[in-house]
Amino acid sequence: MDTFHFNVGSLQVSPLNASLALVNFYFIYTLLFPNVSQPSADTPVPSSYEQAYTWRPQAHSPTIIFKKYTPKTLQPFDGKDGGRILLAIDRKVFDVSNGRSFYGPDGMYGNFAGRDASRGMAKQSFDLEMLTPVDAPLDPLKDLTKSERENMKGWIEHFSNKYIVCGELVENDEI
Repeated sequence: MDTFHFNVGSLQVSPLNASLALVNFYFIYTLLFPNVSQPSADTPVPSSYEQAYTWRPQAHSPTIIFKKYTPKTLQPFDGKDGGRILLAIDRKVFDVSNGRSFYGPDGMYGNFAGRDASRGMAKQSFDLEMLTPVDAPLDPLKDLTKSERENMKGWIEHFSNKYIVCGELVENDEI
């Protein structure tokens, strides 16, 4: 069976290959030179900043100020009231409000919200006995193994890349 080919210079090209080359050229052209629509003559010109910039959010998140927290002052930030969710790891306090599905009251890490989560994160345990009572001194974590300390450092790195460090956890009598 003979197939139809035509010569372009010294190349022999089939109609199918030529069609595919044209389609590819079209897609590449549209990627490099997108069709940007120009406003028509009847498009109203914005007369104020508020009209011109519609990308702004409806409301901005509250400003977060770095401050010192004690276990008692950290406890209200458990997200149960729908507000901010904070937790501490190795004395660093993170605002994990954006991770409400994980750290909120119904999340799998919800028991760490408003608390020092250092021991639980180091030991990969969500048990309530991993939490130091809020009226007790901070957990010195001296009995953690090297691998548990490395695990805790991994969590700190993860949280530092994902959430805002908004404070430092200090003893109850330091504020």
